[in-house]
Amino acid sequence: MNFRTLASAAALCLAAGAAPAMAHTSDTPAVSAAPAGFATSDATDPYLWLEEVEGDRAMEWVKAHNEASLGVLQGDPRYATLHQQALDIVQSRDRIPSPGFTHDGHVDNFWQDADHVRGVWRRTTLDSYRTEAPQWETILDLDALSAAEGANWVYKGASCLPPEERYCLISLSNGGKDAVTIREFDSVTKTFVEGGINLPESKGGASWIDKDTLLIARDFGEGSLTDSGYPRTVRLLKRGQSVDQAVEVFAGQKTDVSVSGYTLRDADGAVQAVLLNRGINFYESETWRLNPDGTTTRLDLPLKSNINALVAGQMVVTTDQDWTAPSGQEFKTGDVIAWDLQAWLADPKTPAKLVIRPGAREAVEAINTTRNRLVVALYENVRGSVYVYDPADWSRTRLDLPQNVTVGVGSASEQDDKIFVSVAGYLNPSSLYLADAATGAVALTKSLPAKFDAAGMRVDQFEARSADGTMIPYFVVHKEAMALDGSNPTLLYGYGGFQSSLLPGYSPTVGKLWLERGGVYVIANTRGGGEFGPKWHQAAQQENRQRAHEDFQAVAQDLIARGVTSQPHLGVMGGSQGGLFMGAMLTQRPDLINAAVIQVPLFDMLRFHKLLAGASWIGEYGDPDIPEQRAWIEQYSPYQKLAAGQPYPEVFIHTSTKDDRVHPGHARKAAARMEELGYPVLFYENTDGGHAAGANLRETARRIALEYTYLTRRLMDQPASQ
Repeated sequence: MNFRTLASAAALCLAAGAAPAMAHTSDTPAVSAAPAGFATSDATDPYLWLEEVEGDRAMEWVKAHNEASLGVLQGDPRYATLHQQALDIVQSRDRIPSPGFTHDGHVDNFWQDADHVRGVWRRTTLDSYRTEAPQWETILDLDALSAAEGANWVYKGASCLPPEERYCLISLSNGGKDAVTIREFDSVTKTFVEGGINLPESKGGASWIDKDTLLIARDFGEGSLTDSGYPRTVRLLKRGQSVDQAVEVFAGQKTDVSVSGYTLRDADGAVQAVLLNRGINFYESETWRLNPDGTTTRLDLPLKSNINALVAGQMVVTTDQDWTAPSGQEFKTGDVIAWDLQAWLADPKTPAKLVIRPGAREAVEAINTTRNRLVVALYENVRGSVYVYDPADWSRTRLDLPQNVTVGVGSASEQDDKIFVSVAGYLNPSSLYLADAATGAVALTKSLPAKFDAAGMRVDQFEARSADGTMIPYFVVHKEAMALDGSNPTLLYGYGGFQSSLLPGYSPTVGKLWLERGGVYVIANTRGGGEFGPKWHQAAQQENRQRAHEDFQAVAQDLIARGVTSQPHLGVMGGSQGGLFMGAMLTQRPDLINAAVIQVPLFDMLRFHKLLAGASWIGEYGDPDIPEQRAWIEQYSPYQKLAAGQPYPEVFIHTSTKDDRVHPGHARKAAARMEELGYPVLFYENTDGGHAAGANLRETARRIALEYTYLTRRLMDQPASQ
């Protein structure tokens, strides 16, 4: 169980933090400032019309650029092979079906392949799942549903009512948007409930209290949304009521990110507390209890904290700030603590138990519970392990899993102590283990064959010294025979925001389309991420945002200094917040790179808070409407920093029309401004797919093939003149 419900958490894969201008090292060349006043106001931005998502003029611009860019990249003789390889990989049936335990011990899975492009929700027994050829029963076919309804449905998940889990709330997105329609579904009859719950399209969610009662956070009309575009109120909906008849039980402020409601349930599905979350900003939130009489009580928790689990009557919380509890106990940033829930609700001064205090190079990456145990993925120096904690005394044992890899804590049974654990590495194909958290027994359940030829390849971990002296770890995946002469085509990937960690993982497409062909793949674990816990992230928030950019640039410099690569052969890639990273690299250190894949990016940081969900990220970057904070952001906002006469390489920028999280206007305006300044740009906009940039597998394969065709042209061919 994971009870984090802040609506903006859905944007975790998409934005980042603000910072002041930090002094560059002496070898950093000066980059000319953008023309004074460009796009510092609406009046000085000539490309505001590109923010009209589906405006006629904007879509004509998109169509023209798509035709030109696809003509170049799909016209490359290598595109067809790369596309077929990508398509074979993403549509392959030779994948581990991601398992989810049901209440009765069955296993659910959502599956996509060439025959089920939109996907199918299906179910089998645990015994059958553990065989090589499980016998699946289809619960809901999204391709058939879309065809029958003439709709463009993208599955966004199901929430089934405990303990029987027969009735489910299915979230369906039109084309991949974050906004969803929620419909009640009977998983036994495999049909939508006639006259059942049907909530119109909106961002936000719905949570069961009982079969006839829901907590809903939706767009209820004028004044019901926050500045971030998420719900501002939570309402109680009784079966048979229309949405506008739902009774408001909680309201946040317009300046908040969002509000939401959810239940804490024990392993038998019984509600132990009905809770409300007021997301003040992306990282600070209040938790309130909805009392049986309809009143609300604020719970005494730190603003930067998350309720992670309820196990054996113990509520488990992580804190992202130093905190003195009402009991007088002192807790540190990153601590995992626990209370007896009912005792604590009755008396907030009830002492807590310290479960985990991570070290300086440790981080808690995931927490889940079985019926009787707490299971934690704990990382040390970006390498994972899984520990099991006994709530009786919070003693711990370590599961016997492979070392020096990424571990993922998957679905857990609430009937017993079984839990799925995934294991993968850059060169280690994914494998899935079934563990018994009570006994420590671990059994390999499924493993994938290699998807690319890793013979003669290795992974190294190095460190680069950032501008302020902080050592930044990074991984290099390469062929052992790599010559340190600067000739290796190298792709450097980064994200660096929202406490989201870049952990070792197996990517068949990177392996097949890049590593096998002699490319080097590098992953930078910069500040802003969560690799070393909340403090690693907070070190690059707000006024310190530039530190993350300098960390990424330091890794690029270190790669060149080691002879791994050189400017003609070095490219960078990142999406969303990572797209902002790429923009900062492009405008601050274009001399280091010869390619940049800029995916669904943030780019105009003086207007990010005015576009779609952008206001929800003020907690990460700062508020451009506050002069002091605007000054931090202006120092790095890529859109305003683009300037003539710079050694920018030809870049590849892509986005999605249906992205209702990071506005496609960021990418469009970046391309338009670069073209105005005389730089070559490849721009592609998928007119479907949402922020994940792929509503179906065929579009995903096309996007990947376009990226690696571009990288091949820029880094593997004779470098273009700069």
